[in-house]
Amino acid sequence: MLLARAGLHVRVLERLDVPGGRTSTITTPEGFRFDLGPTFFLYPRVLDEIFADCGYDLRREVEMVRLDPQYRLVFGAGGELLATPNIERMEAEVARLAPADRGAFTRFMTSNRDKFERFAPFLEQPFESWLDLATPDLLKLMPILKPWKSLDSELGSFFSDERIRLAFTFQSKYLGMSPFRCPSLFSILSFLEYEHGVFHPTGGCGAVSTAMARIATDMGVEIRYNEPVESLEFEGRKVMAVQTPQARYAADATVVNADFARTMTRLVPDRLRRRWSDRKIASKRFSCSTFMLYLGIEGRYDDIPHHTIYLSKKYRENLADIETRHRLGSDPSMYVQNAGITDSTLAPSGMSTLYLLIPVTHRHPNIDWRREAAGYREVALDQLDRIGIHGIRERIRYEKMITPDDWQDDYEIYRGATFNLSHDLKQMLHLRPHNRFEDLEGVYLVGGGTHPGSGLPVIYSSARITSDLLLEDLGIDAGKCDQVPTSHATIHGTEPASAL
Repeated sequence: MLLARAGLHVRVLERLDVPGGRTSTITTPEGFRFDLGPTFFLYPRVLDEIFADCGYDLRREVEMVRLDPQYRLVFGAGGELLATPNIERMEAEVARLAPADRGAFTRFMTSNRDKFERFAPFLEQPFESWLDLATPDLLKLMPILKPWKSLDSELGSFFSDERIRLAFTFQSKYLGMSPFRCPSLFSILSFLEYEHGVFHPTGGCGAVSTAMARIATDMGVEIRYNEPVESLEFEGRKVMAVQTPQARYAADATVVNADFARTMTRLVPDRLRRRWSDRKIASKRFSCSTFMLYLGIEGRYDDIPHHTIYLSKKYRENLADIETRHRLGSDPSMYVQNAGITDSTLAPSGMSTLYLLIPVTHRHPNIDWRREAAGYREVALDQLDRIGIHGIRERIRYEKMITPDDWQDDYEIYRGATFNLSHDLKQMLHLRPHNRFEDLEGVYLVGGGTHPGSGLPVIYSSARITSDLLLEDLGIDAGKCDQVPTSHATIHGTEPASAL
């Protein structure tokens, strides 16, 4: 959308038969519809601005419902919490579960409001070297960002009850990380939920991708579905063209929005990559993966909120199983979406959809999913009892399972790491692959594998950063939308990628 607005001829080569990659919709013959990946739609400001820049209104193009409660948290250690954006009610919820933490929610919001307002501009600009860190404004933020602290440690300065800390740190899973390793900066994630809302786009997050594809087409973008990129044509380190089963496409610029590590190791010869060689990529830390069940259900569960998160009684042990032991536990944390209580378009009348996600290790020799998948399905279905969903098996009318193997083999994700490279301090800002990709000429990256990182709001932000760099290199003023098309850009891949 942004490139077309600036006057470029844009062609999108999409491997799937629908737009959006992991932010797309699974549609079944039985009439059920599921989001493939992301289900939380947060902080719509970035996409609001992109739509407005292109002459459209996001809220007119995509109907959205702001959720209240935003989600329900069920603690394996005991107790529940209904997360609401209403400050008074949320304070009461916190005090009910942890009287000693009365008033802490307001202090948390005030502190993070200042942190976000001051740091947000840095999430909207490129970081191409360490020199971009050495700005006076960013250096002044270090006492606020506290890069030496973990997210859990930071939340400990507000909340004494471990369950309440989990309520404000589980969002690190949006990045595929543990709150005990995730940098304290990311306390802004839970702040954004309460300050700006958790939304449900009618039809699911995939409806946003569908609307964007429709608008892009109206703007003159050519989208070619079912057309995977098989190879890249190089002249030195410059990509001159891409090859699909159907045709060869030359372009002045190539944008890769497929999974970064998977694309580089499959399509770019190792000898051409100085910084991001196969060996270097393999040595990096990758996020967790997810075990997924998409269930079409006979009947409804109207007493179960739209989003429910169950946090394992032994949460630290569960995280260690995922991140260091690379094994499957018997009491995993999980996320369940029961979107039918908000959106009647997702299932036939009298039926509903359940989306079940369990964070698991990315692909590792310790786990053979060909042997473990069936048994882990039973574990997953048993876990539903913990959040009040009973008798599920006899009500299933449609079922789809995705394991880390499937994320890699069917959805082209390196190691099945659905949240891409981890977001620790050694893999953030200029230490992530750059939006203007440093190893190749005429190649740009967008999505979770580049700056600013994973999660839909920052992935949309990466689109704006990358578009500005590409247009700058072509000598086109991004602020003008009446220019004569003189250059071609090719975009290929299956991002944007986030997930809960």
